[in-house]
Amino acid sequence: MDSTKSNATNSGRRDLSEQIKEVTKDTHVRAENTQLMLNYQKGQITLPQYKLLLCSLYEIYRALEDELDKNSGHPGVEPIYFPQELARLEPLERDLEYFFGPQWRKRVTVPAATLRYTERLREIGRSNPNLLVAHAYTRYLGDLSGGQVLGKITQKTMGLSNTEGVAFFSFPAVTSPHRFKQLYRSRMNSIELTEEERRRVLDEAVRAFELNIEVFDDLQKMLSITEGASGDGGKGKAPTTPFTITRSAVAQFTLGVCAALVTVGMGVYAH
Repeated sequence: MDSTKSNATNSGRRDLSEQIKEVTKDTHVRAENTQLMLNYQKGQITLPQYKLLLCSLYEIYRALEDELDKNSGHPGVEPIYFPQELARLEPLERDLEYFFGPQWRKRVTVPAATLRYTERLREIGRSNPNLLVAHAYTRYLGDLSGGQVLGKITQKTMGLSNTEGVAFFSFPAVTSPHRFKQLYRSRMNSIELTEEERRRVLDEAVRAFELNIEVFDDLQKMLSITEGASGDGGKGKAPTTPFTITRSAVAQFTLGVCAALVTVGMGVYAH
């Protein structure tokens, strides 16, 4: 994290959003070049894989949004707390029920890296809520960027109708993603932090990408074993042929949907 500390020290008066973009540049590229993301670029993601990604996204957003709710009055969280506009947990629950049926909670399966990610979110929610901004920013703004494109691609190529199976990508309370992202960055940049607190937030943003890379890698290992073995259960008999996603969409999709599908997500991440 030495380079992160150096950047934070040398540019402490710059906007926090710009600093996060700068210090996560290298890990962003690494996340885009994980095997899972490369498979997306080659159009080699199937319905069983998509369902497993949704499972990890669900666990990550459940932890993130639980901690944001608990700390909604904290001075480091309140400015970027937009549950009506951004909350992803309910849409993910609808998607999982569509694919797995009413008993979907019993079928959620995630790799160890996803559990480590959720444990980190709960840890900082208890001990240092300022750090939640790093995770909320990288995930939600990525969702608003690449997720809009990927939602349409997924819906079309997998034969899904309306928002069934792709509710995660929809933000009905956000009429203009571009204007909302500007508002979000402005609110985030208004958070008052000491130099040490700012450095920790920047370190945490890098850590968010590292956690997502670990999730991507674990998912890829898991998918290599389970692909073709997952049953559809309930609804969601969509075709299992690979669907194609363009390279530009993948770049936006990484963390975040990244990051990711998303963010397992993936978290989608775009600046």
